[in-house]
Amino acid sequence: MRKILMGAGLLLFLLMVSGCVSVNASGTYLITGTRRKAIDADTVMLYAAFPKQYEIIGIVTATSTTGWTEQSKVDRAVAELKRQAAKIGANGVVVEDMGEINTGSVLIGNVAVVGNVYAPVTAQKVSGKAIYVAPETQAERQ
Repeated sequence: MRKILMGAGLLLFLLMVSGCVSVNASGTYLITGTRRKAIDADTVMLYAAFPKQYEIIGIVTATSTTGWTEQSKVDRAVAELKRQAAKIGANGVVVEDMGEINTGSVLIGNVAVVGNVYAPVTAQKVSGKAIYVAPETQAERQ
């Protein structure tokens, strides 16, 4: 019995490690306004609330299952959110929703006493409005 549990633990560890290496963040966008020329994702700013003057370009979402900690999953999801916004020319994102979602489960083994053993697979999801803020408005903010 002990060998089975150790084997299941090792299998779980290997699945977690391989999942952290092979799975990446993913995201989507939905254009609801006027699309602009794509920009560098590093220039996209995050906002907790809408600035004084802005134009909504669309809705962006991102998820990440990778990372050793929940914070690293959030960081990767936010980076993907910025990439999605940059694709449609938004230089800002107003974050509207953030949290953990269940994306399914992984069979990690079969233990004779209890049967199949599954581990939950979760992801961090972030979504918001992709916006364009005029450069002079951004300067006022600083």
